[in-house]
Amino acid sequence: MKLINNVTQEKLRGGFYTPHLIAQFILQWAFNGNTRMDILEPSCGDGVFLEEIKKRKYLYNSILAIELDPLEAKKTNLLNLEKCIVKNEEFHGFCNRTKKRFDLIVGNPPFIRYQYFDKKQQDEAGLIFNKAKLKYSKLTNSWVSFIVGSSLLLKKTGKIGFVVPAEILQVSFAKTLRKFLAKFYNKISIVSFEKLVFPDIQQEIVLLLCEKNNTKKHFIDHVEVKDMQSLMDLDVSKLKIPTKDIDFKSNKWTFYFLDQKEINFIEKIKKDPNFLTMGDFARVEVGITTGANSFFSVPYSTVDSYQLQDFAQPMVGRSVQVTGSVFTKNDWEHNQKNEARANLLVFPSKDKLKKYKGAKAYIAHGEENNIHTGYKCRIRNEWQIIPSLWASDALFLRRSNLYPKFLTNQIEAYTTDTMHRVRINKNINKDALVASYYNSLSFAFAEISGRSHGGGVLELMPNEVKDIIVPYNQNNKELNLEINSLLRKNKNIMKILKITNEKILKKNFNLSNNDIQMAHNIWLKLMERRLKRNKK
Repeated sequence: MKLINNVTQEKLRGGFYTPHLIAQFILQWAFNGNTRMDILEPSCGDGVFLEEIKKRKYLYNSILAIELDPLEAKKTNLLNLEKCIVKNEEFHGFCNRTKKRFDLIVGNPPFIRYQYFDKKQQDEAGLIFNKAKLKYSKLTNSWVSFIVGSSLLLKKTGKIGFVVPAEILQVSFAKTLRKFLAKFYNKISIVSFEKLVFPDIQQEIVLLLCEKNNTKKHFIDHVEVKDMQSLMDLDVSKLKIPTKDIDFKSNKWTFYFLDQKEINFIEKIKKDPNFLTMGDFARVEVGITTGANSFFSVPYSTVDSYQLQDFAQPMVGRSVQVTGSVFTKNDWEHNQKNEARANLLVFPSKDKLKKYKGAKAYIAHGEENNIHTGYKCRIRNEWQIIPSLWASDALFLRRSNLYPKFLTNQIEAYTTDTMHRVRINKNINKDALVASYYNSLSFAFAEISGRSHGGGVLELMPNEVKDIIVPYNQNNKELNLEINSLLRKNKNIMKILKITNEKILKKNFNLSNNDIQMAHNIWLKLMERRLKRNKK
């Protein structure tokens, strides 16, 4: 598997070879004493799974290996594995034409974005989704269609074992896949790693082990090991009987990093009508898309140099520019003095700029540097006019470390797409809503709703922010002043949560000490697990 950022031939193939220890473990789980299986390897690459089958002297009926790259297919053929046929062809097309069905399908599917598929591959992948009665999105990655296609090629009972990106647990484009797997398979085991298996590409992977047995029961489980070597110490029998009921309504599988008691607690909160989400109190949208932040968001020195005062509006664009739970005029002025990009340039049409020599010079400077040729700028009627300009009541940081900040926008500053704009409902007190977010339960839901990246960063998109439970109480208005003061004094967030949990969760919502501790432990577990991704 490999991230496709730079379009090289190697990356267009999407190859990133499976370590032998992982192949060995998946096969150990897959065979489990079975000696009569028909096996498919849908993208065999350099043949590591087949090498392990030969090395471990597994018994089977037949093996069919598919590989797009002719050189790799030739190398795999040289293994001379008995009862094994290697075909040099593209998997999606094979999947749609073959009448063969298999007991076991294993491998490491290529990781190729939709836009790097050729037209035929796109059509073939779309056909696979149609057969599965799933909607095919242009955001879909090749590993998704490989998993769906492979599932369709199983016999009435069978297994798949794949190395896949940890994105499967959380990203929106894999939501359809998660729902498909939950209903298609009766047992799903996910094995994850504390350390990155492929640190060079900062891509977290998991092992997806699925079995269908034609029962009506659906279970899932998650096991985490330290590293690849630790796989050898893992008792495969633990994966035979997953213990957690699959929640078909759950949008993300990060949920299953929790134990059943913790899952039950989260489910109880979600079903409690007293607990509402951010989306019930506010509208959340991405920040302003300028098309060229370096041109439109500028420090005061640029404003002064080009005499742009009539077009400069207050803005906040980076997390380091906010210290508390309220963004004030003093904060903005402090950023100004420190030469932060604290001004958003809001230009009118060019025919209204005739008397503004500085503005015309600055726009001309932008055109000399081809700012106007960037995609977002060139599709506008006039490139220097930023669309969708509105200031929000509050701001929510898109990416964060320990926890995502939420703050009142006291001076209605503009923000770029590094923060989300939050427009709070008229009957909701802004400061009370912000304060109500600062508790362990909301932080836990932020972890469940968001997605983590290889470097340990938590990211939440607007639709994910909307899903965060916020125990709102109008009486929390004054509490925001205390939270703001403590944050500005760099007080430890744990100390702040001790204060806020007591008032927000215990006093206002009557949660017991045990429930509050449960919420806090869930947040800590998910947050600390995510931050481990920052360590190689």
